[in-house]
Amino acid sequence: MFKDLWLGRIVVSTLRRAQTNGYASTLAFVVMPDHLHWLMQLGLIKELSETVRWVKSRSALAVNQQRDSSAPVWQRGFFDNAIRREADLVALSRYIVANPLRARLVESVGDYPHWDAVWMV
Repeated sequence: MFKDLWLGRIVVSTLRRAQTNGYASTLAFVVMPDHLHWLMQLGLIKELSETVRWVKSRSALAVNQQRDSSAPVWQRGFFDNAIRREADLVALSRYIVANPLRARLVESVGDYPHWDAVWMV
């Protein structure tokens, strides 16, 4: 799905707009070739399902505009997990951004272009 760099940039841009619009504060994310991991804290404007729907619809519109297509971009639904202990956030963030390493897409996280985390510079 996101094998081309510009496709990943569209998703990253949409996540950043979600934060700017107050839907969620992004703590960590990685855009993989066929899915997205997003660790975030919901804002006060939208509920989780509305926030995910907004990100998926905005990014799908932009991707399909670039592709000149109307094909589905995202699978239906999403999986969520609530984090109960703040102490787990940094470890989970590291796990998320290391996905490209585990998938053998790169040899170093720094070589992968579509990730970010508030704790990692």
